[in-house]
Amino acid sequence: MTEKYFYHVVTNKPMYVGQKISFTDDNKSGVYKRVMEKEDIVNDIYLHPENYKQEDLEHHTKVALRELAMEEIRQKHYPNYPSRIKSLYVSTDLEDSYMWANSFIKKGRVVYQIVKLKTTGNAFTGNAYNCFEGTTDKEYNLKESFNYWDNVIKNDNEIIYETIIDGEIEVVEIIENFDN
Repeated sequence: MTEKYFYHVVTNKPMYVGQKISFTDDNKSGVYKRVMEKEDIVNDIYLHPENYKQEDLEHHTKVALRELAMEEIRQKHYPNYPSRIKSLYVSTDLEDSYMWANSFIKKGRVVYQIVKLKTTGNAFTGNAYNCFEGTTDKEYNLKESFNYWDNVIKNDNEIIYETIIDGEIEVVEIIENFDN
């Protein structure tokens, strides 16, 4: 398999050169953990939508509604793409990684580093503007999921790229350490 290189904004804990990352049954991503914590409520929302008001749903529940719908569509229609809940979010170029780092910092999220990674796994680059707010309407969530995987551009001014990668991932260089 061909090695590919990407840049990653590190927000959980600092990384080190030579560190290997692989999402397996024993090693789940943070996104996976947060989404799966909400799986029971998502199922209840779809079974009894009349018991839920969209405006009362908390942020992580809306994210779980979106991500589970996106995963359902990916598995059925795009099985060769990496899973958003079992991947690492990266940038294809250094400039985009700095844009993401600055965006996270402005939102109050701790950023430790930008690192360069290599992988032989799958990669998918999508338009982050197609990451919709999950709703109590499953059909809406599924329909909107196609926009993400099909890379629909709804407005030329609304393109911000995010790339997801899976497989064996290795940190090959620390580009920058941020003061925290």
